[in-house]
Amino acid sequence: MYKALLSSIKVSRSTNLRSIYHLTRVKDVAAGVHSEGDKIQVKGWVKSVRKMKDNVFLDVNDGTCGQNLQLVVSKPQLQDTAYGSSVNVTGTLGRTPKNQLELKVDSLQELGACPLAEGYPFYPKKSYPPDYIRNHLHLRPQVSSMGSTLRVRHQATKCFNDYLDREGFIQIHTPIITSNDCEGAGEAFLVRPANDGLLKQMAKKGIPHDQAYFDRQTFLTVSGQLHLEAMAHGLGKVYTFGPTFRAENSKSPIHLAEFHMLELEEAFMDSLDALADRIESMVKCVTKSLLETSSDDLTSVRKLTTDSNLEQSFSWVEKQFPRITFDEAMQLLKQHKTKLKSPVCPADGINKEQELFLVDHFQSPLFVTSWPKAIKSFYMKENAVNPELVDALDFLVPHAGELVGGSVRECDYDKLAAKLPDREALGWYLELRKFGSVPTAG
Repeated sequence: MYKALLSSIKVSRSTNLRSIYHLTRVKDVAAGVHSEGDKIQVKGWVKSVRKMKDNVFLDVNDGTCGQNLQLVVSKPQLQDTAYGSSVNVTGTLGRTPKNQLELKVDSLQELGACPLAEGYPFYPKKSYPPDYIRNHLHLRPQVSSMGSTLRVRHQATKCFNDYLDREGFIQIHTPIITSNDCEGAGEAFLVRPANDGLLKQMAKKGIPHDQAYFDRQTFLTVSGQLHLEAMAHGLGKVYTFGPTFRAENSKSPIHLAEFHMLELEEAFMDSLDALADRIESMVKCVTKSLLETSSDDLTSVRKLTTDSNLEQSFSWVEKQFPRITFDEAMQLLKQHKTKLKSPVCPADGINKEQELFLVDHFQSPLFVTSWPKAIKSFYMKENAVNPELVDALDFLVPHAGELVGGSVRECDYDKLAAKLPDREALGWYLELRKFGSVPTAG
């Protein structure tokens, strides 16, 4: 009975398909899903208007891709539709003289006008710097370059998730409000209720007023790493990808108060080389996928920089990434100190200028490994050969400098206990080394 019912539904749909307009994405038209003669319906925003003798040509974009669909509209149909307006159109796909698909419009409905003279901040055929666009955050998705940026971000997120799923990682939603400050640099935002009356109601003896809600100091997360380590001790391979908060006195593009961070933790991994292999594999896989799926949007984004050659920008993706130790990096920087504005001092680590110099020197992303214990975090594993070093790495890339930081975690109970900054708050973290402990890295 069910098969007969499903069959009748399919027949009913198939007999009507050719008599209606299909709501279509511009992305599908650009990808060749539809062909000449198809009747389609498109909803989107007008990106340009070109008036000719008998017809008007509109470029429409629906946000699904960076390419526009050209509409051919007779002047009587057009009304007063202008740049920025939202429209609902139906028509038949045809070919331009250059053999590209265009839509010969049967009907056009303006859904929302865009009166440029009433303060709309973006005009046709003009490009705007990021600082100007940021002044109009609510309207910036309508700017082509911002649309490309957001689509690339979406696709990159998907590529990371796909890679990690294939590799057997389980996604974990780590807490956003936490009592942990795993970076320990005092860069966390404190969390407390804004309602002082509520805090008075919840007041407890011996608990500071601003800690009454949670009974302790609580922060917006700076990292989900410690929680991931706990998860890795039962699930093996885990990751989180969510908002992270840093209270830094900086407004540079690389120091943000809020950003999304991808964090991985892998059990039974005790080698820094294995960790570097994981990072290199993931970065190359995701980059290649993006170049295949988002080349048009990437090209649009690259035009905002001085380096607009897409193929040249990512030529490093086929190279083996160099790996040098921190000491080797220091020696190299000292040899070229006359080319640097900042002094080279091992106790200060490697700053942004020096990171970019190393990337430029090797003409490739690279790993810097085996860092001094004194300038790294307590949870990093001591080097087996030199206890003054830890098995940590930074992964440096063009334009940004440090993209990834990672380490093998200290799995020795006594060594970790000696370095633990707050035994009361992090006793649970130490206990992971007591019951079924395994080496982990991330």
